[in-house]
Amino acid sequence: MTCLADACDACLRRTDLVAALAPVLDVEWRKRGGQPTQPDHSTTSEPPRRSAPSERTRGVLALPDEALVALDPGGTVARRYLAFDPAGARRRAAGAGLAVLCRCSAAYPERLHELADPPAALHVLGDPGALENADAAAVVGARRGTTYGLDVARALGRGLAAAGVPVVSGLALGVDGAAHHGALETSGPAVAVLAGGADVPYPAVHRRLHAQVAARGCVVSELPPGFGAMRWCFVARNRIIAGLAAVTVVVEATVRSGSLTTADFAANAGRQVAAVPGPVTSRLAEGTNGLIASGAALVRDARDVLELVLGPGAVPEAVAAVGRPGRAPPPPSATALEAPLRKLLDAVEQGRGSLDALALEPDRAPAVLHGLTELERRGLIRREFGGRYVRLP
Repeated sequence: MTCLADACDACLRRTDLVAALAPVLDVEWRKRGGQPTQPDHSTTSEPPRRSAPSERTRGVLALPDEALVALDPGGTVARRYLAFDPAGARRRAAGAGLAVLCRCSAAYPERLHELADPPAALHVLGDPGALENADAAAVVGARRGTTYGLDVARALGRGLAAAGVPVVSGLALGVDGAAHHGALETSGPAVAVLAGGADVPYPAVHRRLHAQVAARGCVVSELPPGFGAMRWCFVARNRIIAGLAAVTVVVEATVRSGSLTTADFAANAGRQVAAVPGPVTSRLAEGTNGLIASGAALVRDARDVLELVLGPGAVPEAVAAVGRPGRAPPPPSATALEAPLRKLLDAVEQGRGSLDALALEPDRAPAVLHGLTELERRGLIRREFGGRYVRLP
């Protein structure tokens, strides 16, 4: 194919094919992972090993177009594939404010070509130039992180971005969001990779964060605008996070955490994997401690990550200090808050820290959750383990 500044017809058609097959792929990747990877008549004493999610997804998404079309015996997808209108796909992307880069374009991130199944196209909200920095670092972890984990993730994001290293994550609740919030506390870049359309904030409570990351760097997806993510999409998204980064850092993860699939993709692509240690008594440290025991680099603060990316001694002490946990800038004043946020903050200070206690009526829950997210973004409250919010000093 010819290298183009915009996505070519073939890559756009491939993207539409994957989107059209989404329900089928959701079944297919689980089915492929549900079979033992060694024969039933094995004479070994070990139980049959089931394939990891990263292995399943890689196997499906590496199939050629013809094999993917054949997964739908009804023929509906085949007819859509043949009738695909690339000009219409370009119009829809432009209407959503998205740039589209395909894997035969010179603007496509070189690192993604090293994956076993690079996405055919990237839909980009924001500046596609944010994908050009090969020194990016991914920070991923638990959606229900502890105070410790969220503090570390935020400090890592802040320290990496302060040194000019793009912070790549999935914009999810917990560690991912904390890392992006940290990056936004500096003038450095951030990249979010979504499982659904890049124009659709997910989760919805991160709508503001989605817009901020797009303004500072970019939000990326391999799927077309407006696409609603299915289960397999999150594992597929993880391969792009790992593919864009020189180093993948896991901050808090159980042994079955999806974050470990990101580490798996990174390792398979020959990238550095690192992890933040945690208490041996903590379930959320089992995954990260296990990675370290298996040879992953141990991360204490942003300096450790920066040395993995840029080399020892490449970052001045003043910059590295920004990324140490507990060194966050003082929280902003609460005196300038809008009235609804001020009222919500007062309620948290009075001990009504759970969503049920704050949203006395069910229909108020979305607005209250949005307000809590904004207060957390401003550094005025913190979500503790178990979902309760507390006022920060």
